[in-house]
Formats: sequence, C-alpha cells, structure tokens
Amino acid sequence: MKVTIVGAGNVGASCADVISYRGIASEVVLLDIKEGFAEGKAMDLMQCATNTGFNTQITGVTNDYSKTANSDVVVITSGIPRKPGMTREELIGINAGIVKTVAENILQFSPNTIIVVVSNPMDTMTYLTLKATGLPKNRIIGMGGALDSSRFRYYLSKALNKPSNDVSAMVIGGHGDTTMIPLTRLAAYNGIPVSQFLSQAELDKVAADTMVGGATLTGLLGTSAWYAPGASVAYLVDSILNNQKKMIACSVLLEGEYGQSDICIGVPCIIGRNGVEQILDIKLDDSEKEKFAKSVDAVRNMNADLASVL
Repeated sequence: MKVTIVGAGNVGASCADVISYRGIASEVVLLDIKEGFAEGKAMDLMQCATNTGFNTQITGVTNDYSKTANSDVVVITSGIPRKPGMTREELIGINAGIVKTVAENILQFSPNTIIVVVSNPMDTMTYLTLKATGLPKNRIIGMGGALDSSRFRYYLSKALNKPSNDVSAMVIGGHGDTTMIPLTRLAAYNGIPVSQFLSQAELDKVAADTMVGGATLTGLLGTSAWYAPGASVAYLVDSILNNQKKMIACSVLLEGEYGQSDICIGVPCIIGRNGVEQILDIKLDDSEKEKFAKSVDAVRNMNADLASVL
C-alpha cells in the first residue's frame, strides 16, 4: 500500500514517522515545494529503520507529482498559517488555492485515491476539496475529529486518573476552538459512563480544556502541535488501508444526516477501505443539537469565503 503526504512540515513528517514505524503502508512519499526539504526529512526518517525495525520505504520529492502515482491514500497538509494583519478571508483564499492545486495535481497520477484533508480551516478545506475535485464523498475525509477526540480522551483520562486507552469518547462538530462539541454525555470508562466518576463541573472543565487544546499547545510551543496531529492522521490512514472499519469522527459531506446538507463537518463515521463506509446519525439531546446547529452556522460562514475559488 502506498501513501503520499503533501507537505513535509512537522505534521506531515510526524505522520510519515508513525505510518512507517507501525508498518501501516509499505511505501510513503513525502512531497514539498521547498527544494530538498522532503528529501531531507525522508532520509532522516529512513535512517531510523534499523534502530526501530521498520521496512517501509520513505521517499522525499520536491514538487514532482509523478512520484506519487498510484497512491492508495493522499494526505494534504499544505497551507500557510495566518500572518499578522492577514484577514480570515485572505488566509482562506490563499490556502484554498493551494489545496485545490494540490488535489488537482494528485488526481492526475492517482485518480482512484482517497484524500485525507489536514489543512486548516479543515472543515472548509474538506468542503473545497470535495467541490473542486467532484470526487464521491466517501473519498474526501477531513481528519480533525480524530485529533479532537484524542485530546478529549487525554483530558478525560487526566480527570479520571486512568489510562487514556480505557476511555471511549468522541468530539463532533467543527474543528475549531468554538465549534467543536465534546460529547461528555456519551463518554465512557471501560463501558461505564464517566458521569459516574466525574461531577458535572469536572466534565465541563474537561470539555472546555478539550476545545482549547490546540491553542494551549500553541501557547506552550510557540507553534502548532505536530505529534498528536500526525498520529491522528496515521490512525485514520490505518483504518482505511487495513479496512478496519473503525468508528472515527471525521469531517464529511452531510446529505440530510443531522438535518444538514451541503456541508462538511465532524460526525461519527465508519472508516474502511472505501473511505467513509457509513455516516452514523446518532441521537443528540437538545443541548447537543443546539451546539451542533451553531457549529454548522459557523462553518457555513467560513465556507462563504470560498466564493472566489470555487
């Protein structure tokens, strides 16, 4: 199985590291526009092989999409961060142009690939990729929910003082500080609702900490996080390539689910070899429905800034 990662920065390289170390794919191609950058990252990662025991072949290329041919999955991390003085509309316009060009170039050489979108604003970039390529909706997946859910489980495990892997929890809605919805009501510790162990105040704090999880790390690191985002992408890619059919919160096109249409936003999905195998339309309570509706409105407002690109 072959995976291409477009963008060899921190997130892209971390994703390649996890995919190779865990043996998820036999071949990984790192592609970047900066001369020699992807080649250097690939060489550094390949020099880990004998010490960590992986056999995945990692190749770095500078803007040569022919080397990505016949990729089973393509991960798009491309884009620029918001700079001082830059409006949201300007940022979206620039990143939308980048993501659209990348998707078009990829499809020239891998017309049957499944695309995983990481670039921010992630829900809007997922929608753009879907509309610009015309691909079936099962082949365009935004990864934000996988990362947000991982952070949610981390904060729950801290509050419970129990292992993260014993905690089951999910975040739906937009991939943003004010738009994500940690589903505390449905979170469980080894099958038992976490509400039996944590007070409502504690659960509210966990949800609040989850929502600003990315911003917290940016404040500490001085830049966006990369280990957990890279691992979250690899987790999603693993479920696709190995047909694991895991339930993962992903940003996908809704066509009536949750009462919404023509929008990509985070909801529970079954992820397998065909990409999005199923969208699970779970029952939300009134409070969750209200939060989801507000999240949808916020994402739609951001999507409106794509008018100049689509």
